[in-house]
Amino acid sequence: MSEQQGPIKVMVVDDHPMWRDAVARDLTESGFDVVATAGDGDQAVRRAKAAAPDVLVLDLNLPAKPGVQVCKELVGHNPALRVLVLSASGEHADVLEAVKSGATGYLLKSASTEELLDAVRRTAVGDPVFTPGLAGLVLGEYRRLASEPAPAPDTGEPGAPQLTDRETEVLRLVAKGLSYKQIAERLVISHRTVQNHVQNTLGKLQLHNRVELVRYAIERGLDDE
Repeated sequence: MSEQQGPIKVMVVDDHPMWRDAVARDLTESGFDVVATAGDGDQAVRRAKAAAPDVLVLDLNLPAKPGVQVCKELVGHNPALRVLVLSASGEHADVLEAVKSGATGYLLKSASTEELLDAVRRTAVGDPVFTPGLAGLVLGEYRRLASEPAPAPDTGEPGAPQLTDRETEVLRLVAKGLSYKQIAERLVISHRTVQNHVQNTLGKLQLHNRVELVRYAIERGLDDE
């Protein structure tokens, strides 16, 4: 049974009207519900809050407000929002900044229409999607961050927050880079149950997104177990 009720709601943000319209048209023709589009950062934040898309397809180079700021504001406003960056830039600094701001995935504009449609579908269910070659870069950055001292979550007590055995198991697999779908198959549970465990864990650890969650797990060596 599908986890998604009805078509996936998508919003497309890009400052080039022809490109924006083409992406929106491809998505609509493939059965997605394009609930809004925007051409600059301020417009994107305003319209996304009103339209409540499941997935935001976001360019980084925007007038008025940069894409990473748009991403940070909207994910902060709605942590359930999935953001797929669609950018002409494959610069490592841009990729890492986007991921740190809360993006779930990063696809280059050189991707085919089929690759984009598949990326949006996977992003909608919480899978990290990256143009080939960028996934390893992101995992490497997770590990670099984990080697730096980070403030511990403020739990009000010295020990780590109490996670259930299943939450710890899911966290370990997230840290190893598995998608939610792969975790569900490995643990023989539903995709929705995996998402619930991740959301519960984020709440207990007072973390905000998958990036912080992976960092937390790697710092504690869970990815090596």
